[in-house]
Amino acid sequence: MKTYKLISALAVTVSSTALFVAAANPAFAQQDTSAQAADAEEATGINAIIVTGTRRTDRTVADSTVPVDVISGDELLNSGTTETNKLLNQLVPSFNFPQPSLTDGTDSLRPATLRGLAPDQVLVLVNGKRRHQSALVNLNGSVGRGSTAVDLNTIPPLAIERLEVLRDGAASQYGSDAIAGVINIQLKKGIGGRAQATFGKYITEMEDVGQVDTVSLTTGLSDNPVITYTGEDRKRRDGDTYTFASNFGLPLGDSGYVNLTAEYKDRSPTNRSGPDIRRNYFNAGDPREATFNRYAHRYGDGVSQDLNFFVNGGIEFSDSAEFYTFGSYGIRKGNGAGFYRRSADVRNRDWAASTTTFVPIYADGFLPLIASEIVDISAAAGLRGDMSGWDYDLSVVYGSNRLDYEIQNTVNTSLGGAVSARQFDAGGLRSGQTSINLDMRRDLDIGIGQSVSLAVGGEYRNENYKIVPGELQSYVNGPFSAAPYNAAGGAQVFPGFRPANATDVSRDSFAGYIELDADLSDSLTMQLAGRYEHFSDFGDTINGKAAARYEIVDGVALRGSISTGFRAPSLAQQSFATTSTNNVGGVLIEVGTFPVSSPVAVALGAQALSPEKSLNLGGGVTFTPISGLSITADYYNIKINDRITLTENLQGTDVLALLTAAGVTGVSSARFFINGIDTRTTGLDIVASYRVPEFGLGKFRVSVGYNLNNTKITDRRVFSGFTAQRLFARQESYRLTDGQPKNKLNATLDWDYNNLGMTLRTNRYGEVFLPSGFSTSANNSNIALTPGAVPGDIFLSPKWITDLEFRFKPVESVSIAFGANNVLDVYPDRLPFGTVDGVSYGLNNSFLPYSSQSPFGFSGRFVYGRVSIDF
Repeated sequence: MKTYKLISALAVTVSSTALFVAAANPAFAQQDTSAQAADAEEATGINAIIVTGTRRTDRTVADSTVPVDVISGDELLNSGTTETNKLLNQLVPSFNFPQPSLTDGTDSLRPATLRGLAPDQVLVLVNGKRRHQSALVNLNGSVGRGSTAVDLNTIPPLAIERLEVLRDGAASQYGSDAIAGVINIQLKKGIGGRAQATFGKYITEMEDVGQVDTVSLTTGLSDNPVITYTGEDRKRRDGDTYTFASNFGLPLGDSGYVNLTAEYKDRSPTNRSGPDIRRNYFNAGDPREATFNRYAHRYGDGVSQDLNFFVNGGIEFSDSAEFYTFGSYGIRKGNGAGFYRRSADVRNRDWAASTTTFVPIYADGFLPLIASEIVDISAAAGLRGDMSGWDYDLSVVYGSNRLDYEIQNTVNTSLGGAVSARQFDAGGLRSGQTSINLDMRRDLDIGIGQSVSLAVGGEYRNENYKIVPGELQSYVNGPFSAAPYNAAGGAQVFPGFRPANATDVSRDSFAGYIELDADLSDSLTMQLAGRYEHFSDFGDTINGKAAARYEIVDGVALRGSISTGFRAPSLAQQSFATTSTNNVGGVLIEVGTFPVSSPVAVALGAQALSPEKSLNLGGGVTFTPISGLSITADYYNIKINDRITLTENLQGTDVLALLTAAGVTGVSSARFFINGIDTRTTGLDIVASYRVPEFGLGKFRVSVGYNLNNTKITDRRVFSGFTAQRLFARQESYRLTDGQPKNKLNATLDWDYNNLGMTLRTNRYGEVFLPSGFSTSANNSNIALTPGAVPGDIFLSPKWITDLEFRFKPVESVSIAFGANNVLDVYPDRLPFGTVDGVSYGLNNSFLPYSSQSPFGFSGRFVYGRVSIDF
């Protein structure tokens, strides 16, 4: 903790120093930022040179054979949020970033998706180099369940020069993961910089969530209190968020540069829980029932303290050689809450105090917290230039992600209240990646076409994954885990990783590729690419791509692509293990997630995971009818075979029989990863932007984007007698196909006039389907039943979310902004609870009023202010 406070102080010091430098050098600030602004406008228009999807050095957005969106760093800064994932959710129609809660480590490291596919089916590059994935496996009821993802929130928006989103399959060019597309983040390398401070908080009124007025006492052994309400919705003022960031670039001699970014962010928790209408205390008539805090649950954003550093530098040794380097260090301390354990909850019973009378360990109950510390490191170095007519780029990149869990304000009930600690080291996860790349390119003069570019290259990559056990009390089954007490073992809410779960695995891969990109005439461009890759754990894969663009008339062009792709199963999916022990009839049995190579999984029919394989088809049209106006429409069809899914919890007499026959005992329920399904995703992206010619009212820039997306499961695997429904049931099936909006529209208006500016942005998020999980109907798991066919199915209606920001400059180098995200304070639909229209939804939704699958979260209006100084 002392180290973290010291580093936090350093970040604030860096920002303060930058502010001082800016104030001391206003002339320098004015000169540099005006030039950068002009460059930024040119760098994101239709004539912007792109570096994603091609290895040519002169390909622009307008003449690309595949769709590429270019987002400037300034666009990322005109918002109240300072999370890169949230910003992309606002700006890219096919990008989705739900903000789940009560999902363990996912509360602190939330995944995002592109084109409705999984978080690990989009490749993230930084400066064109592969970014490492996080160590976390998303397991607990969130979009992207079973996946690992890149943590984009470790990259400060202030460090980004521009961001390119390639919306097309590109595994034949970049390797594994690039099925949905590629996000390439280009870091700043300019001279000068900016320092800024942002503060915001939620000022909101929770839609359809009442404020408690009075609570009656209980009278019987099982009744709930009667609650009356004030008649007003609950008001919240929370989630205070401070962000201090600075970016500055310095020259290195006559031909070099170094650009540094530091960001410190401190976010307080939010709570959007409704009132818990259940009884809290064991004894009837307990007077504390009337004064107990009915909002004791915490449902929303957790605590998060982030510190991120980025460096980007380079220096030319000669006209034909440049050394470059970039890297990052990030640390995040966060926590997420679990379910509140009520005073009368059996998980709060102190058997050591009395085996006959209910004695609670925490008198009023307790809210367990899953605290996490995430350390993310990356370092890259390379040499590029030209030699004998070839452009070359030789690089090495290392990245690692470390996640450690500490479970707080909890207890190991099986040890008894006097013995058990209240805080536990639950162990952690580690992942690492090292890549060595050699890329070479040259122009060919072969008498065909106007210009032909040939690129060849190779890659070596090493990956590793580890699970580190927690301390003994975090997972041990104490004396009260046996009958007749049957108390749960391990730390409540998150039992620690056991020594038996410890994992240390690695693999290597080797790849080679070739790419041809040719302008065959003024109107015809073609691109061909092929890639061979060998993985030490599953073997070979070969993929290819062909794309073309044909300009029918000036300003109107057709383009299309066909490609095959793959995603290698992550080491986490192959090796993740976590188990807990339950007492069933006085017998301790194991329940958990098992690696595919474990005796448990093998006995149940698991096989070694193979790569996901894709076939991507795309076709579109581009219009540039007048200067400043660009319209593109692109259709996509993505067929993925052998998608990796996490099975349901497999249990029952047939499971026990299979395990017994294989000599495995003491296990009653198991789940593991399988190549479980085939899917087809189809959709349409429409993107339009217009830079209005300047006139007396200043500069206007309008952009509109629309995504239409549909995913279907086309085939399911069965083995060992398990039906497809038992392996991947209705709730998870529809979370994958219908758990994200099938359509999304965003529109942005930017206006600048002298020292004034404004950004108005709105997003419409389409319908989301939540399959029934509350009704007692046996149809809940029937995968054959369509949405709406089961009592208790819920549809979240479409919502418009509008953001508004005003900016002004009291002097040229200082900008002051204020605004609100979700200015109209819109919430997702309130979830039903109790018995409604004959369907029993249970009582949990009384205190969990909104779905975690809401594509825009459920926090309400966020009001903010920002001060920036350019220098």
